[in-house]
Amino acid sequence: MITEPEKVNYYNHTVAGSAYQYNDDDFARAAIMKRSFFKDQLCKMLAGAASFQAVSTRYEWPIEHAGFEFIFSAGVRCKWDLLVRPWKMGGDIKSTVSETEKQFEAACHHFNYFRSRAWYMDIEGTDKDVLIGISKKNYKVFKIGLDRNAPLGTKARDLYELGKSQYQELAFKYWTLFDGIKLVA
Repeated sequence: MITEPEKVNYYNHTVAGSAYQYNDDDFARAAIMKRSFFKDQLCKMLAGAASFQAVSTRYEWPIEHAGFEFIFSAGVRCKWDLLVRPWKMGGDIKSTVSETEKQFEAACHHFNYFRSRAWYMDIEGTDKDVLIGISKKNYKVFKIGLDRNAPLGTKARDLYELGKSQYQELAFKYWTLFDGIKLVA
């Protein structure tokens, strides 16, 4: 409803590309969540400036893990919920059952959202990112920022560095299974 409103059929309670039939309560909840998003000043500002569902790609990407640099030759692609290229900033919108920012942050750790956000940031070369959670229960909006240029030791920088280390490890595992084999052969 926020980033691809053209796909939403409000009359039939369907979303293009999905066979799922939503009920009245689902759509009512989603509409309230959308209103909550646009009541938030940062969310409203981002939505007004952002490209929705923008795509970024990168090929032959040098990545370092544990002091070892390798070329991640698999082409990578990401599709942003929110991307404001002139601001070098992006974001992701998540629906959540969390009722507090602390619960939302715990969910972000559980689902490795910081890994995906750092991955997106490094593919596109953005400096800032925000994870936006909209509660399905109390309709509060939670925002957790990542910032590659913030001072070390700040939460926004630490979350970026955590996510980066997580994707570097995962990319290394992929590389050793698929790309690294070429070195042995």
